[in-house]
Amino acid sequence: MTASIAARCRQALAEAAAAHERAATVLDRPVAEAARLLVEALAGGCKVLVCGNGGSAAESQHFAAELTGRYRRERKGLAALALSVDTSALTAIGNDYGFERVFARQVEALGRPGDVLVAISTSGRSANVVAAAETARAGGLRVVAVTGQDPGPLGALADVTLAVPDPVTAHVQEVHLTLLHVLCDEIERALVLDAP
Repeated sequence: MTASIAARCRQALAEAAAAHERAATVLDRPVAEAARLLVEALAGGCKVLVCGNGGSAAESQHFAAELTGRYRRERKGLAALALSVDTSALTAIGNDYGFERVFARQVEALGRPGDVLVAISTSGRSANVVAAAETARAGGLRVVAVTGQDPGPLGALADVTLAVPDPVTAHVQEVHLTLLHVLCDEIERALVLDAP
């Protein structure tokens, strides 16, 4: 039994590595463009709003926390907010307007021209994430979509799309986390003087 678990572990790690390698061949330029948009917004006193459902909500919170706290370098906190964290807002908006509006209503309330919405959806079709992107576009925000291999309607609304070329949701989510860490690193490199 232990040998079979070890073999499955090796296979899972190999598949995750292969997903990362495929992403590396196509996402270098879109990641650079997404980093540019985020740095421009944060350096200009604007903020980053982040949204997603389920595992993508967790990644949204992780990304926002790395910006408001720190990733690898000492620096001032950066303005970032995950839209999945306020349970009172989520339940009130969901009750009054429907679950499809839980992020869009917050973008409407909190977003300002020059801000960036990072919208995470492995399918590119999560109705509430798509609605948030629509509201962001209408409000003068830039949109970075983080999706799976088919960016769907979310990708059509984005200024930049990071579409991970893998059909397995778990692999897409694993690569998403790496991409978000790359963005954190690039933001810090750009905003911290003498960053290595």
